[in-house]
Amino acid sequence: MKFVIKKEDLYNGIKIVERATSVKALQPVLLNIYIETVGQNSIKLVATDLDMTIVTTVDAQVEEEGKITLPSKTLNEIVSKLNDNLVTFEMAATEPLVHITCKKTKFDIIGISADEFPKECSNVEVDEANCFEIPVKVLTKAVKQAGFAAAAYENSNLLSGIVFSLSENQLEVASTDGNRLARVRESIENDKTNLLIIPARTVNEFAKICSFIDEDNVKIYAETNRIVIKSEKTTTISRLLEGQFPQYNKLIPNESPKEAIVNVSQMISALDRVSVMVNEKTSIAKFEFTENNLNLTADTPDSGKSEENIDIDYTADALTIAFNYKYMLEALKNIDSEEVKIGLNTSLSATVLRPNSEEDFVCLVMPVQIR
Repeated sequence: MKFVIKKEDLYNGIKIVERATSVKALQPVLLNIYIETVGQNSIKLVATDLDMTIVTTVDAQVEEEGKITLPSKTLNEIVSKLNDNLVTFEMAATEPLVHITCKKTKFDIIGISADEFPKECSNVEVDEANCFEIPVKVLTKAVKQAGFAAAAYENSNLLSGIVFSLSENQLEVASTDGNRLARVRESIENDKTNLLIIPARTVNEFAKICSFIDEDNVKIYAETNRIVIKSEKTTTISRLLEGQFPQYNKLIPNESPKEAIVNVSQMISALDRVSVMVNEKTSIAKFEFTENNLNLTADTPDSGKSEENIDIDYTADALTIAFNYKYMLEALKNIDSEEVKIGLNTSLSATVLRPNSEEDFVCLVMPVQIR
C-alpha cells in the first residue's frame, strides 16, 4: 500500500471517524482506524466500537493498493503535528509497519492487520427502498435543540436514545431522562411514516460530523435493527434501540394557569451568576415569581448565598419553585428566540418553556421539592 494525501484532508478524515473508536476495547483492533485504498483517487477510513461505525472517503493519489489498521490516538497525534504539505503513507515489506513521511519528517507506526477488523463494518450495503432525506441544517438544529435531554448513561435503556418520528412533511425529534423533556418539530418534504429510537451518542456525534459535510441533504436508511446516515463521502451506522418509548406528548400541557415572559439572554446571565453559590450536592436554585419580577436565589450553608432580580412580564399569583439550575440553563440555551414563555402551575408541577415565537420547540423541566 502506498498513497500521497494532503495533510488537511487526512486530518479531517481522521477527526470524523475517530469518534467511533472504542474507548475500552476487548479487541485491540477496535482502537485502530481501518485504512484502505479505493481505486486510484481515494482512501477509505473506518472506525467502530461495534455499536457505532463511521466510514469516510478522502481524496488521495494511490500508487499501490492495500489496507491496514493503525492506532487512532497515535495516528491523530502524528498527523496533527505534521506541516501543511503532502503526506506519503507506505506499507513496509514487513507488514504491518507503515512509513509516514512529510518532507523531512518521518514516522514508523506499527498497526494491526486489516484482516482482524470486523468485515461487516468495512463494507456497508444499504437498501434504497428504506431511504428518506433530511436537510443537514434541519437535522443538526433538531438534534441540538431536542437531544440534550436524553439520559447520559450508555446502555440499551430507551431513555438514552433520541426519538425521530416521521410523518407526512414533518420531523419530530424528542428526548427525556425522566427529569426533563425536549421536543422540536420541523417541516420537511417527506411522504413516509416511521419512528426510530437512535442512541443519543450516535446522533450527537453525527451532528458534530456535519461541520465537515458540504452538502444540503443527508440520506437516512432505516432498517430492522440498525440505521445508516449517509452523505456523499461519510456514512454513520448504528444499532437502533428497541422498545416502547414513553408517550412524551401526553406529558406536555397545552396551556398553563400561570405564564411568565422572560428575556432569554438576561435569564441565562443571571442564573449563571447565581449558580456560583449553588450547593454542589443538590444544584438547586430557587425561582420566586411575583408581579413583573423574578427573584433567583441559591445558597450553600458553608459558603454563603446569591440573589438576583430580573424584570419579567408576569401578573399571576406569586409562586416559589426550585429547579436543578443546570436543567434550566440547558433548556434556555437551546431556545432560538429572544424571549421565552414559561408555563407554570404549582411548585411541584412540571414547568414548560417555549420560545415566544412561531418556532415549534418545547422543553419541560420537573421542579424539586423545597425543604
